[in-house]
Amino acid sequence: MANDFKIVIPARYASVRLPGKPLLDIAGKPMIQHVYERALDAGADEVIIATDNAEIYSVAKKIGAAVCMTRADHSSGTERLAEVAETQGWSDDVVIVNVQGDEPMIPPQLITQVANNLSAFPDATCASLMTEFCDRDSLADPNNVKVVVDARGFALYFSRAVIPYQRDTEHRQVVSYFHHIGIYAYRTGLLKAYPQLPVSPLEAIEKLEQLRLLWNGLKLHMAVAQVIPAHGIDTTEDLETIRQLLA
Repeated sequence: MANDFKIVIPARYASVRLPGKPLLDIAGKPMIQHVYERALDAGADEVIIATDNAEIYSVAKKIGAAVCMTRADHSSGTERLAEVAETQGWSDDVVIVNVQGDEPMIPPQLITQVANNLSAFPDATCASLMTEFCDRDSLADPNNVKVVVDARGFALYFSRAVIPYQRDTEHRQVVSYFHHIGIYAYRTGLLKAYPQLPVSPLEAIEKLEQLRLLWNGLKLHMAVAQVIPAHGIDTTEDLETIRQLLA
């Protein structure tokens, strides 16, 4: 089962805080090359970089990657994946893992895990991963997305707020709080349908596109990550931290 999936790496040039992020140098390589090399180690039968930028396309070709030029008007990486799936002619049951182009330290083990997680749950249309929060500051940070799941591990809700909320402060229950990791495995059929799914009010206020799936009655399975991933690169501080780690 470990190689019965594809990997698509969305890589766009536009970024408010770090323009041209996939091309930034880290230890002598562009960021996108680090991501691509880690994706290759995950055991997929195909790895494709998807971009709307000619320079990123050229760099991807230079490092020997398969690359797909996509439209520039996509509102999310999910929509970019949907275009790649259509372009490649993949059947609806093909599993595709979305690996973000700004995570040069993504553990290949997690990519394989999320793909296998989706394959293990035929009634899921999507799968993702989570880790347990270990400190209150991280839990309270709205940039860290929280998730609650049912008895089988299917997502009930995602929020930037702290969920679940403990009402009874006198008799606190021992409960785990889970941090959603933004890595997804999709079935191609869902990706093809995704751009036509209505945007929910919940997605609009939380700014979390995964809520579109729950709003439309689709099932998203969560599993606890086998290893703790490094933080992605969103700021210049993140960039310098990763540069030091990979130097």
